[in-house]
Amino acid sequence: MKKIKVVVTGATGRMGQMLVKQILSDKKLSLFGVTERPNHKKIGFDIGDIIKSKKTGVIITDDFIPLFAKTDAVIDFSLPKASVLHSKYAAQARIVHVIGTTGFSNSDLKKIKYAAQHATIIKSGNMSIGINILEKLVSEISKSLSDDFQMQINEVHHKYKIDAPSGTALMLGQAIAKSKNKKLDKIKYKSKINTQGKIKKDKIVFSSFRKGNVIGSHDVVFSSNDETIKLSHTALDRNIFASGALQAVKWGINKKPGLYSMADVLNF
Repeated sequence: MKKIKVVVTGATGRMGQMLVKQILSDKKLSLFGVTERPNHKKIGFDIGDIIKSKKTGVIITDDFIPLFAKTDAVIDFSLPKASVLHSKYAAQARIVHVIGTTGFSNSDLKKIKYAAQHATIIKSGNMSIGINILEKLVSEISKSLSDDFQMQINEVHHKYKIDAPSGTALMLGQAIAKSKNKKLDKIKYKSKINTQGKIKKDKIVFSSFRKGNVIGSHDVVFSSNDETIKLSHTALDRNIFASGALQAVKWGINKKPGLYSMADVLNF
């Protein structure tokens, strides 16, 4: 069977390296190319040197356009500006574009949605199976609870993560908002201190913390005067995100252009 050709953007980063390793060991996938931002110090290196493996013959480049024109799929855990640009060229090439990048503005999201007219875009704030199951549970529980319950989402990540709340926290918040037929922007309350007693019950309190090398921890809490319901997920290894992204690539091949999520991939 013909292997699916995959390009990895931001290939020298932690996620990029994990993706490269998993693709190289996957019998259904072929590492077609790896890219980095312009003037990156590792441009010209064999990606095998970066992942401390044997030579692969796949050289790091900052010229992604020729690769996009000939690949079947792109996996993109980069920065919002780069991912938006990548979506434009993925649309031109009519390929699968898996986006794990977070921190998009509303303007960015509109551009990605536009690109999905011609590209098969699978975008998620978190590619792990566990988080996507949590999202489904949060939606079901939120739908069942009365307005007497206050809502809180707490997230902890490593000290290098820039965006806050995290893409995963916003994804969970969106699940709550959608279950209540409301827009997240209208019920989101961002805070880093304990203000729960002062917040109206129709608001979601987001608390973000950055420390050490925490991969990702998320708690969704529903509290009334009489009881508390708490749902949690902790990532123990970044491989869960890479595995989900590879699953998304395989699912997306031969799918019609459109904007999909991991919920579609997992058939939720």
